[in-house]
Amino acid sequence: MIAVGEVAPDFTAQGSQGEQITLSTLRGKKVILYFYPKDMTSGCTTEACDFRDHHAEFLIADTVIIGISKDSMGSHHKFIEKYQLPFVLVSDPELAIIQAYGVWKEKNMYGKKTMGIERTTIVIDEQGFIRKIYSKVKVKGHVEQVLQDLK
Repeated sequence: MIAVGEVAPDFTAQGSQGEQITLSTLRGKKVILYFYPKDMTSGCTTEACDFRDHHAEFLIADTVIIGISKDSMGSHHKFIEKYQLPFVLVSDPELAIIQAYGVWKEKNMYGKKTMGIERTTIVIDEQGFIRKIYSKVKVKGHVEQVLQDLK
Protein backbone atom coordinates (compact mmCIF):
# COMPACT_ATOMS: atom_id res chain seq x y z
CA MET A 1 0.00 0.00 0.00
CA ILE A 2 1.28 3.45 -0.89
CA ALA A 3 1.34 6.39 1.49
CA VAL A 4 1.83 10.15 1.41
CA GLY A 5 5.54 11.00 1.66
CA GLU A 6 6.76 7.87 -0.14
CA VAL A 7 8.38 7.84 -3.56
CA ALA A 8 5.69 7.04 -6.13
CA PRO A 9 6.11 3.55 -7.63
CA ASP A 10 7.79 3.96 -11.01
CA PHE A 11 6.29 2.43 -14.12
CA THR A 12 6.69 2.39 -17.87
CA ALA A 13 3.60 1.98 -20.03
CA GLN A 14 2.38 2.89 -23.47
CA GLY A 15 0.44 6.11 -23.58
CA SER A 16 -2.57 6.79 -25.76
CA GLN A 17 -0.54 8.96 -28.10
CA GLY A 18 1.78 6.02 -28.90
CA GLU A 19 4.59 7.16 -26.63
CA GLN A 20 6.24 5.27 -23.78
CA ILE A 21 5.43 6.91 -20.45
CA THR A 22 7.95 6.40 -17.65
CA LEU A 23 6.90 8.13 -14.46
CA SER A 24 10.46 8.85 -13.28
CA THR A 25 11.21 10.80 -16.49
CA LEU A 26 8.51 13.30 -15.50
CA ARG A 27 10.52 14.53 -12.49
CA GLY A 28 10.57 18.30 -12.40
CA LYS A 29 6.81 18.43 -13.01
CA LYS A 30 3.89 17.60 -10.78
CA VAL A 31 1.95 14.54 -11.92
CA ILE A 32 -1.69 13.66 -11.39
CA LEU A 33 -2.39 9.93 -11.74
CA TYR A 34 -6.08 9.35 -11.78
CA PHE A 35 -7.32 5.78 -11.70
CA TYR A 36 -10.82 5.20 -12.98
CA PRO A 37 -13.00 2.11 -13.54
CA LYS A 38 -14.16 2.24 -17.18
CA ASP A 39 -14.13 4.39 -20.31
CA MET A 40 -17.47 5.79 -21.49
CA THR A 41 -19.34 5.26 -18.21
CA SER A 42 -21.13 8.25 -16.68
CA GLY A 43 -18.90 8.90 -13.66
CA CYS A 44 -15.67 8.27 -15.58
CA THR A 45 -16.80 10.49 -18.44
CA THR A 46 -17.70 13.31 -16.06
CA GLU A 47 -14.33 13.03 -14.32
CA ALA A 48 -12.39 12.95 -17.61
CA CYS A 49 -14.32 15.93 -18.96
CA ASP A 50 -13.69 17.87 -15.73
CA PHE A 51 -9.94 17.23 -16.10
CA ARG A 52 -10.28 18.28 -19.78
CA ASP A 53 -12.16 21.47 -18.91
CA HIS A 54 -9.48 22.48 -16.37
CA HIS A 55 -6.51 21.23 -18.40
CA ALA A 56 -5.15 24.73 -19.09
CA GLU A 57 -5.05 25.44 -15.34
CA PHE A 58 -3.09 22.22 -14.74
CA LEU A 59 -0.64 23.24 -17.48
CA ILE A 60 -0.14 26.62 -15.78
CA ALA A 61 0.58 24.69 -12.55
CA ASP A 62 3.21 22.66 -14.51
CA THR A 63 1.23 19.48 -13.89
CA VAL A 64 0.91 16.42 -16.13
CA ILE A 65 -2.37 14.46 -16.04
CA ILE A 66 -2.37 10.72 -16.70
CA GLY A 67 -5.58 8.67 -16.59
CA ILE A 68 -5.20 4.93 -15.94
CA SER A 69 -7.69 2.10 -16.29
CA LYS A 70 -7.61 -1.51 -17.43
CA ASP A 71 -9.50 -0.67 -20.63
CA SER A 72 -7.81 -1.45 -23.95
CA MET A 73 -5.91 1.16 -25.93
CA GLY A 74 -8.67 0.94 -28.57
CA SER A 75 -11.26 1.86 -25.95
CA HIS A 76 -9.04 4.74 -24.77
CA HIS A 77 -8.73 6.08 -28.32
CA LYS A 78 -12.53 6.11 -28.75
CA PHE A 79 -12.92 7.81 -25.33
CA ILE A 80 -10.31 10.47 -26.19
CA GLU A 81 -11.80 11.12 -29.60
CA LYS A 82 -15.41 11.31 -28.42
CA TYR A 83 -14.65 13.72 -25.56
CA GLN A 84 -11.57 15.53 -26.98
CA LEU A 85 -9.40 14.62 -23.99
CA PRO A 86 -6.09 16.56 -24.14
CA PHE A 87 -4.13 14.32 -21.75
CA VAL A 88 -2.68 10.82 -21.89
CA LEU A 89 -4.58 7.68 -20.96
CA VAL A 90 -2.70 4.50 -20.07
CA SER A 91 -4.06 0.99 -20.54
CA ASP A 92 -3.15 -1.43 -17.73
CA PRO A 93 -4.96 -4.70 -18.53
CA GLU A 94 -2.43 -6.75 -16.52
CA LEU A 95 -3.14 -4.50 -13.48
CA ALA A 96 0.59 -3.92 -12.82
CA ILE A 97 0.30 -0.17 -12.17
CA ILE A 98 -3.17 -0.46 -10.67
CA GLN A 99 -1.96 -3.01 -8.10
CA ALA A 100 1.32 -1.14 -7.43
CA TYR A 101 -0.79 1.83 -6.35
CA GLY A 102 -3.20 -0.31 -4.33
CA VAL A 103 -6.37 0.75 -6.12
CA TRP A 104 -7.57 -2.75 -7.17
CA LYS A 105 -10.16 -3.40 -4.47
CA GLU A 106 -13.18 -5.46 -3.63
CA LYS A 107 -16.29 -3.50 -4.49
CA ASN A 108 -19.87 -4.10 -3.51
CA MET A 109 -22.31 -3.35 -6.31
CA TYR A 110 -25.98 -3.99 -5.58
CA GLY A 111 -25.02 -6.64 -3.03
CA LYS A 112 -22.63 -8.40 -5.39
CA LYS A 113 -18.94 -8.38 -4.51
CA THR A 114 -16.53 -7.89 -7.41
CA MET A 115 -12.96 -6.73 -7.87
CA GLY A 116 -12.35 -3.44 -9.63
CA ILE A 117 -10.60 -0.11 -9.61
CA GLU A 118 -11.49 2.16 -6.73
CA ARG A 119 -11.63 5.67 -8.20
CA THR A 120 -8.47 7.27 -6.82
CA THR A 121 -6.32 10.30 -7.62
CA ILE A 122 -2.65 10.52 -6.65
CA VAL A 123 -0.71 13.82 -6.64
CA ILE A 124 3.03 13.39 -7.12
CA ASP A 125 5.43 16.31 -6.58
CA GLU A 126 8.36 17.40 -8.74
CA GLN A 127 10.77 15.09 -6.88
CA GLY A 128 8.57 12.02 -7.36
CA PHE A 129 7.06 11.90 -3.86
CA ILE A 130 3.39 11.23 -3.22
CA ARG A 131 1.89 14.42 -1.80
CA LYS A 132 -1.82 13.60 -1.72
CA ILE A 133 -4.05 10.56 -2.14
CA TYR A 134 -7.75 10.99 -2.83
CA SER A 135 -9.45 7.63 -2.26
CA LYS A 136 -13.04 6.68 -3.08
CA VAL A 137 -13.32 9.85 -5.15
CA LYS A 138 -16.74 11.40 -5.55
CA VAL A 139 -16.61 12.98 -9.01
CA LYS A 140 -18.61 16.16 -8.41
CA GLY A 141 -16.17 18.93 -7.44
CA HIS A 142 -13.16 16.61 -7.30
CA VAL A 143 -11.05 18.19 -10.04
CA GLU A 144 -11.61 21.66 -8.59
CA GLN A 145 -10.45 20.35 -5.18
CA VAL A 146 -7.29 18.87 -6.74
CA LEU A 147 -6.53 22.20 -8.43
CA GLN A 148 -7.07 24.09 -5.20
CA ASP A 149 -4.77 21.70 -3.31
CA LEU A 150 -2.04 22.17 -5.96
CA LYS A 151 -1.95 25.92 -5.28
